[in-house]
Amino acid sequence: MRFLASPTLAWERLVYYEEILDSPPLALRLLLPRPMRAEGRMSAVGDLTRCQYREGYLLKRVTRIAPPSHCSFEVIEQGFAIAGGIRLAGGSYNLAELPDHSTRVELETRYSSDRRPHWLWRPLEAAVFHAFHRHILGAVGRGFGSPAARPAISRP
Repeated sequence: MRFLASPTLAWERLVYYEEILDSPPLALRLLLPRPMRAEGRMSAVGDLTRCQYREGYLLKRVTRIAPPSHCSFEVIEQGFAIAGGIRLAGGSYNLAELPDHSTRVELETRYSSDRRPHWLWRPLEAAVFHAFHRHILGAVGRGFGSPAARPAISRP
């Protein structure tokens, strides 16, 4: 998504899904575990964040950080099941200043799925992760006014 803000301002607003105070959209409430809170930091390599859900928890560790352009993390523990076999592996945020001084923020989620057949489940998984990314990027963009709605969401 493109935001009418500098990379530094956008960087300061990066959040994990579990830190968003607004209720997720209906599809995410129906298909994903419900987040409750996140405790920890996302500011240096090795920082840990424990993300609490009604159904369990995730433990995330920052693996690479280069403010205000990149942050990667890995999921080192997943204490709940997602949709019959999805395991979260990690994700990343990439920020780039555009010629008009706005910022493109890209969000990637890495996961594996045991659901078969893949050809049947991949489109549904992609749609859920797109909604997931839109929810997170919408939270990042609040306060900048409306994001310049040009999704640049990575496919899982």
